[in-house]
Formats: sequence, C-alpha cells, structure tokens
Amino acid sequence: MSTTSPLPRLPRRTLGATGPSVSALGLGCMGMSDLYGPADEAESIATIHAALDAGITLLDTGDFYGMGHNELLIHDALRGRDRENVLLSVKFGAQRGPDGQWLGYDARPAAVKTALAYTLRRLRTHHVDVYRPARLDPAVPVEDTIGAIAELVQAGHVRHIGLSEVGADTLRRAAAVHPISDLQLEYSLLSRSAEAEILPTARELGIGVTAYGVLSRGLLSGHWQGDRELAGTDFRSHSPRFQGDNLAHNLQLVEALRAVAAERDATVAQVAVAWVASRGEDVVPLVGARRRDRLAEALGALDVTLTAADLAAVEAAVPAGSAAGDRYAAAQMAHLDSER
Repeated sequence: MSTTSPLPRLPRRTLGATGPSVSALGLGCMGMSDLYGPADEAESIATIHAALDAGITLLDTGDFYGMGHNELLIHDALRGRDRENVLLSVKFGAQRGPDGQWLGYDARPAAVKTALAYTLRRLRTHHVDVYRPARLDPAVPVEDTIGAIAELVQAGHVRHIGLSEVGADTLRRAAAVHPISDLQLEYSLLSRSAEAEILPTARELGIGVTAYGVLSRGLLSGHWQGDRELAGTDFRSHSPRFQGDNLAHNLQLVEALRAVAAERDATVAQVAVAWVASRGEDVVPLVGARRRDRLAEALGALDVTLTAADLAAVEAAVPAGSAAGDRYAAAQMAHLDSER
C-alpha cells in the first residue's frame, strides 16, 4: 500500500479525555520479539502490515521487548508507511541483562530521557505518541517520572503520557502533575481485579484504558492445548495459570465459553475480545497476534455485538474471580502497584 492510499476506517475510540483517537482495536507487538517463544520475523512484519491495512492505528511495544529488537522490527515494518497514520505506544524502565534476566525498574528522570533517546533512534522517528513507564519504580516518586516525560512532551519528543499497571493512588498523583491519556493494564475475563477501584478512578480522572492480555496470554484463544510443551524462555512456562491443576481448571472455563461463542456464531477469542471491548468506550483492547490468521480472527471481534443476554451468558461461563492461579509468579507480583 502506498503512503497516499486511503486507509480503511475501523471504529474509533479516544484514549481518555486528553488522548488521541485510535482504532477500537490495537496490536500488541511484544510476542513478536520476546517472552512467548520463537516468532517468525517475516510473518511478524507481514502481520503488522496486515493490521495497518485493516485500519489498526495503534501499535504497542516496549524498549525492553527483545532488548530493542521489537522497536527495530516495528521500524522495518513501517518503512514506506505514513508515520502520521500510526500511533506508537512505548513502555520503558524495565532493566534486563544480556541473558534476558529481569533486574528491576529505573524511572529516574535522567533514565527516562536516555531511554527515549534510544527508542527514537531505533524507531527512526521524531516522536513517540504515548510514552509510559512499564511499572512503578519504588525508588522514584511517580511525580518525578511524570515530570520528566512532561518535559519531553514540551520538547515535542512525546505527544501523550500513559501509565502501566499502577494503582488508584498512583494514578491520582501522576494526573496531578500532567494529564494522563491512558492506563495500560491486563484486563480480561480471567483478570478483573482492576474493576474494584482502578477503573472507577481512571474514569473519574478522564483516563482511558488500553487492555493487554485480553486473551489471557493464549488461555482464552480457544486454541490452547493442555499438553502443549513450552520453552523455558516462554513466560507461560512459569505462569501459575498454565500449571497443572490450574491449567486444567482454566481450560474448563474456556470450554464453557466455547459453548457460548458457538451459539453466537463466533470463536472463543472473538467473544473474549468483544467482552473487553464491551466494558466501555474508554477501553481499547490490545491483541497480541503474531500471525495474520490470528489477527484476522481478532478483527472479527469488532463484528460481535454482545447483548445483555449474551453478556450474562459469558459471565455465567466465566464468572469474575473464577480463574485458577495468579497471573504472575509471586516474585513478579511484587512489582505490580496495581495489585497492592
């Protein structure tokens, strides 16, 4: 597609009261570089192209996904495309070693600006549309981190500020420094802890939500097999929800959801994505498709309208709090301000 060709227009949503208008579905690119086992680079780029051609405008990445590989991949995929038709959402702050080991988080003002400089170079762009710390740095007041990003906004290097996996108090403190476009958090039928306090606070403050993990890292895809072997580098090989009896229980929930989906001539994945989208016009689901067929299936969720009766059936199949196992191992949960 040439840069002058008209783009398809998917339904749009706005990231909060102050954020940009984006497609009602975004593409999360992490799995193309990291954490979910091997990925085919050519297919990953083809999937990004297919997403853009279908009208998806929001691409989500992190500078630590593959230690910069994901940003370089996105740069390759965007070569020859109109940059202004794409909104790049970038997370920063996670520290990793050469072996991929997680070393903590750094959101000091100097680190913020250094990380962005490297991101801009890898992406070959002059600005990032939404820039956000991946997690709260317990050693740095959130006001300092947001203040540093605000200076980057003023300089024209960042257009909007986001947050990721923070609690209600942190949201309030951050929003007092600078308008926050959106909060990124894991939100799915199996992960609903944010509904009690965080989502109401975000709405009170006019902050949108970009929801990742809408298919619970593959559990709700409808394609997961209980005997699937995972590499040690695959996040799911350590995730409590994918272990033993927990996995068996969670796959039973998926089968209950499959029956609901079949009655509505949809797939499990489409109903799961449509459910997240039904949570409000301020919620934008991110799908982590690494292949064009999975992307096409996810796009079909935009054609699924869940009635009140449908939503009741979905809730009966997968009640709130019914997932077995935490979404992260205990050591990783310590970094989630949103869970405190």
